Amino acid sequence: MQRSARPYLDSLLAIQQDIGWELEEIQDWNCCGATEYISVSRLPAYALNGRNLALAAQQANGVNTVLAGCSACYLNLAKTDRYMQKDGRLNAQVNEALAAGGLHYDPGTVKIRHLLDVIVHKVGLEAVKRKVVRPLTGLRVAPYYGCMVVRPDPENRFGSPEYPTILDELMKALGAEVVDFPVKTHCCGGHMTQISAPVAYELIRRLLYAADQYQADIMVTLCPMCQLNLDAYQDDANKHFRTNYTMPIVYFTQLMGLAFGHDPAELGLGREFVNTAPALAKIGVEVPEEPAAARPRTRRDDPSLPMPQPLLKK
Repeated sequence: MQRSARPYLDSLLAIQQDIGWELEEIQDWNCCGATEYISVSRLPAYALNGRNLALAAQQANGVNTVLAGCSACYLNLAKTDRYMQKDGRLNAQVNEALAAGGLHYDPGTVKIRHLLDVIVHKVGLEAVKRKVVRPLTGLRVAPYYGCMVVRPDPENRFGSPEYPTILDELMKALGAEVVDFPVKTHCCGGHMTQISAPVAYELIRRLLYAADQYQADIMVTLCPMCQLNLDAYQDDANKHFRTNYTMPIVYFTQLMGLAFGHDPAELGLGREFVNTAPALAKIGVEVPEEPAAARPRTRRDDPSLPMPQPLLKK
């Protein structure tokens, strides 16, 4: 959310007052381990997430909900909490590791929920509708959930793991025309772009193909990795398959912000690789274009490790 997914954070901060939230960041949070670490070393992976949960519980002050905007973060935090509740040995091992840093976590102390789930089920679609001042009428949206956030879903927050609809319902509440998107829970490729580009490009291609076949103007997602793959690697996939897809990929919070009347630049629109301007012109929105050279990049010759920085400035 500090770098390639900055529009996600910008749009979330823009709408937080509209939906009556006051967000507080977990202080001194660490990486969740993404999708790979759990396959490399089980206990350290759960200890990483246990540390975040322990910090959240310590900081909670009566608020017991931890929000995650990223599908991998949500899944890893939720799995850790659930597995610590069910597996006494894992619980003891994780807490032994946490004790080395002066921490302890009792599983179940906090509830881990994805941002989309809380907006739909806690804020509510009727409350969202009341905030709409610029309906997305005429915009054909393909809702893309990705493969992680709905699997597993032990508390049935997203409905069907194969065909969830809560993102569809949110887009309809904003006035958009939602297309029937059959591959809405298929994988975007994750980090396969760094492991096997041809495999990644095929996973990306089939999502773009489906959105194009169903005549979507824009695809909306709820995960930074999904947005990055489908946006930043769309041109590479086009070159690989000799196709010419130009499907804009945005976060659901950005479309919420537009419907609530916020300025496109405030929502990070114009910073994407695939231009959103033609699609959003259908609803009368003019998108500022940020030159690709102005987007933040990681220096390839920088030997330092990326360190978490505060997202919410005081």
